Amino acid sequence: FIVTGVAWKWFLDPGLGLEQTLHHFGWTSFHFDWIKNKDFVIYTVVIAGVWQASGFVMAMFLAGLRGIDGEIMKAAQIDGASPLQLYRRIVIPLLRPIFLSAFIVLAHMAIKSYDLVVALTSGGPGGSAWLPSNFMYEYTFKRNEMAVGSASAIIMLMTISAIIVPYLYSELKEKAR
Repeated sequence: FIVTGVAWKWFLDPGLGLEQTLHHFGWTSFHFDWIKNKDFVIYTVVIAGVWQASGFVMAMFLAGLRGIDGEIMKAAQIDGASPLQLYRRIVIPLLRPIFLSAFIVLAHMAIKSYDLVVALTSGGPGGSAWLPSNFMYEYTFKRNEMAVGSASAIIMLMTISAIIVPYLYSELKEKAR
């Protein structure tokens, strides 16, 4: 995430990246200050995070799609299923574990993403890009308030557990049947 943050920081730097390039080509009225605007900096972090994680998620879905048996698809086509029905009744239900796994991994990465925020915005203007991990680091190591930092780490753990436990419960319940 450090490399992603630095690359996006360079890309969005007004004196170096996209804005400078467009000014060089004559579009001098173009301004793209998302990295410095406290209302938009969190969206910049989200875009960079999605860009960074998209390859991993695509690989997960590719593996899931390759795991679908072609015989099931052919049998459904012989039975007269339309392409929409194939996806709605076969592909998407078979990819359910992939959807849930991707959601869990991305939610976990979003909650604990410290390095991307620091590399991209250093916390953003006025702390507007702070995530729970930034709060935990600030209180634990900079302010030396171990109790507050530990409490925030426990809250992060509970949040991630609140996402993972229902998924595990439903999966284990289905396998027990």
